[in-house]
Amino acid sequence: MSKTTFYHSPIKGKMGLKDIAQEIFGYINEDNQCKYSIIVGTDSPGVPTPDFITAIIVYRMGRGGRYFWKKNKADKPYPNIKTRVLQEVTLSLEAAQEILGALQDLVEKGGKINYDFQIHIDVGEKGQTREMIKEVVGMVKGNGFEAKIKPESYAASCVADKYTK
Repeated sequence: MSKTTFYHSPIKGKMGLKDIAQEIFGYINEDNQCKYSIIVGTDSPGVPTPDFITAIIVYRMGRGGRYFWKKNKADKPYPNIKTRVLQEVTLSLEAAQEILGALQDLVEKGGKINYDFQIHIDVGEKGQTREMIKEVVGMVKGNGFEAKIKPESYAASCVADKYTK
């Protein structure tokens, strides 16, 4: 997997992870009376050697949000949906650890932010991914995160999916 080190912002263009953390930190502190979610999700097209798109979203409940995305190019084939979905979850877990680490650095420098954190997985009760739900939700929960599946997994199935075409 050739991993991209930068993300894209629809508003600000290319950004590094520390810049994204600063953007999220600032966004939450603009109105710290609101509730926030930070969400990570990854999607890929159903082709043998897909690009994996990972999205990081900060959502101000009921009042919009901001998102950032990056593309990782597969350097090997993913012959079936199971291997592809497992890679999507792995990339989401990696991005979650990275963004939380970058945010923790800001908090340690004297800040405070309040949010819940979710990982959205592009699997659901209908379709060929239904047999994988327990496995991939277990991966996410085993890493200490809350997991959401379709139809609640919009970070993967809507935001990241927008850039898989």
